[in-house]
Amino acid sequence: MTVLASADALPAGARLLDVRWELGGPPGRDAYLAGHLPGAVFVDLDVELAGHGAPEEGRHPMPGLRELQGAARRWGLHDGDRVVVYDDSGGTAAARAWWLLRWGGVRDVRILDGGLAAWVRAGGELETGDVVPRLGDIELTGGGMPVLDADGAARTAANGVLLDARAAERFRGEAEPIDPVAGHIPGARSAPATGNLAEDGTFLAPAALRERYEALGIAAGVAVGAYCGSGITAAHDVAALEIAGHDAALYPGSWSAWITDPDRPVATGD
Repeated sequence: MTVLASADALPAGARLLDVRWELGGPPGRDAYLAGHLPGAVFVDLDVELAGHGAPEEGRHPMPGLRELQGAARRWGLHDGDRVVVYDDSGGTAAARAWWLLRWGGVRDVRILDGGLAAWVRAGGELETGDVVPRLGDIELTGGGMPVLDADGAARTAANGVLLDARAAERFRGEAEPIDPVAGHIPGARSAPATGNLAEDGTFLAPAALRERYEALGIAAGVAVGAYCGSGITAAHDVAALEIAGHDAALYPGSWSAWITDPDRPVATGD
């Protein structure tokens, strides 16, 4: 399936979702109101793209299917809609929306390559204020993307390739600004999501992404999984892998869920 949409040629009739968000940053809604793609509906990642479960589920657990469907209807989505998601942070938040909608069963959902900046560079206009669409009636089914739990992540690290999408220093355990324990899942391989992007914030070409991930041991027939701190950034690796021609499962709980069990091992270094 096509993962990306170009700012020069958005799919005709696509529903646009603005998913601006930054961990610890200012609210994305303020930036949205100040200027967004015409017709785009704001999506609150913390409220609509994450559940609110026990610590064992991680900092940003998946929302329930019913909750995600309710949000998608508020965004005005209907069955069969084309959807384009975007942000202004390299596609990280947009990839979370892309992955969740794909998991929910939306077949044609794409990430705006390069986000808001690419739209502006292409001469696209912005509009201000809020967009409140008519309520949609989309029916989500769930199960559209593979998911790992903690045991599945451990098995993938042992028998396949488990990628850690966080910054390399967090992977090595040299710095941990968010979670109470530093390090990584034993056997995982460092694959920071920032490495998926060119200097202009667009995704690398498929051939370059294939080269990147194949250097990490990914090949046909190898089980692949991805995780990060709380399941958001890892979706960026999953999207990049699909662009490169590889399927990958996501561990939604990620590191923040892994470390809630003191019996789970922790590795540091390379």
